[in-house]
Amino acid sequence: MTGNPTTVVMHEAFTIGEIDRRLFGSFVEHMGRTVYTGIYEPNHPSADSRGFRGDVLTLVKELGPTMVRYPGGNFVSAYNWEDGVGPASERPVRLDLAWRSTETNEVGLNEFAEWSKSAGVELMLAVNLGTRGVDAARNLVEYCNHPGGTYWSDLRRRHGVQAPHNVKVWCLGNEMDAPWQIGHKTPMEYGRIAVEAAKAMRRVDPTIELVACGSSNSRMPTFGAWEATVLEQTYDQVDYISLHNYYEDVDDRDLNSFLASSDSMDDFIDSVVATADFVKGKLHSPKTIQLSFDEWNIWHQTEFHRGDTEREAWRKAPDLAEDIYSAAEAVVLGTLLISLLNHSDRVRMACLAQLVNVIAPITTEPSGRAWRQSTFYPFADVAGRAGTRSLRLSVTSPQHDTDRYGRVSSVVAAATIDDTTGEIVLFAVNRSPTDPTQLDLSLSGTLAGYHVTDHRVLQNDDPYAVNTADDPYKVEPRQEPVTGVVTLSPLSWNVVTMQKN
Repeated sequence: MTGNPTTVVMHEAFTIGEIDRRLFGSFVEHMGRTVYTGIYEPNHPSADSRGFRGDVLTLVKELGPTMVRYPGGNFVSAYNWEDGVGPASERPVRLDLAWRSTETNEVGLNEFAEWSKSAGVELMLAVNLGTRGVDAARNLVEYCNHPGGTYWSDLRRRHGVQAPHNVKVWCLGNEMDAPWQIGHKTPMEYGRIAVEAAKAMRRVDPTIELVACGSSNSRMPTFGAWEATVLEQTYDQVDYISLHNYYEDVDDRDLNSFLASSDSMDDFIDSVVATADFVKGKLHSPKTIQLSFDEWNIWHQTEFHRGDTEREAWRKAPDLAEDIYSAAEAVVLGTLLISLLNHSDRVRMACLAQLVNVIAPITTEPSGRAWRQSTFYPFADVAGRAGTRSLRLSVTSPQHDTDRYGRVSSVVAAATIDDTTGEIVLFAVNRSPTDPTQLDLSLSGTLAGYHVTDHRVLQNDDPYAVNTADDPYKVEPRQEPVTGVVTLSPLSWNVVTMQKN
């Protein structure tokens, strides 16, 4: 029995908009083992001549991120970028105040930029507006983007990098609303330094795109008011406002509520859009501010912060936030990707935080193996399969009850169409832990002649099953036979491909 059916209606005329490929970004912060024994480990058997792990690079290319935010995160708010350039043997060892670790600066800007090219990803840089400000920010843009003939650009050339990095996207600090942030500021204080940094950075390179800090999460007491105040001060100088949010099963396996996390993401995005557009109207501006959801993921934060007072300080690359993700968490991550696709007209960039080891889709052993977590697969599916435009769907599905969100739709979905190949890809999640549902696909207009050619599903009878180094394929997608009937199993992530007859 498949229970009540789910109807999905689509028509090519009803589109959300073109998809910016930077929606499928990720994040590398100098936190825990993301860098050291993550992407970089000179003594690893797979390491290249620069010290970067080949096994990790292979998995990153398979995952398919298009952009990577660097070097933080909380880390950037007390970081001197100059510590990470020049001869590695002359770089200082610093105390990292964000994660109470020791930073050796073996990997810095130029090494990471070179790794980014190898991985085929665009570099998104954050500047320190916590302990530093306008001068350091504009110098960094000159170092990265000016071709030569000036102090900072010639310094880059002396460091062995002749061509400019041409970094286009810059974050004006990180989570400056947060009391835990080094250099925490009020919205007025942050707005003033952000707008002045933005003006100076644009004078060095007028082609760059700038992201102002939004709230650290939607639960902050200043959420909404922070965005409004910051945007009123920075509106003419910035292109994006950032969103950060992490999701977890905070109620000890309240699975129904956890599976509905994307409803919370939808509300968060809608609220920031409304605030940005309110400021646009108030300022009588013709410009529309877009959104950069440059930190999002599932993170067991409650468990992580329980250890804050006992955690040993000043270790190099400590094992921090190395969450192990279950089949259910992979499904939830899929729903968050669906939310991003369904808001792709305003959310133009997004970064899954982070890339390796720290709340990541890829896990490594020091000197050992690397493997895919369960959450690897939905991200790779969307990054690799999403088309050029997002379609606006009408989805009517069964519903079920949750403690946190009340009654919710059991099925959430997003669809894209590729303007070159004509292929449609439907990404769908059945959030019901118990009931399957059969898809009734209603395609009209020029889409009327499409038929299902492929159905890929990630589902496990044990929602808490995980991948490990010894059992790395316990949770992975499988192909379903194409029979003309598409059934969404309970608690499943589905990729349904359709082509023209």
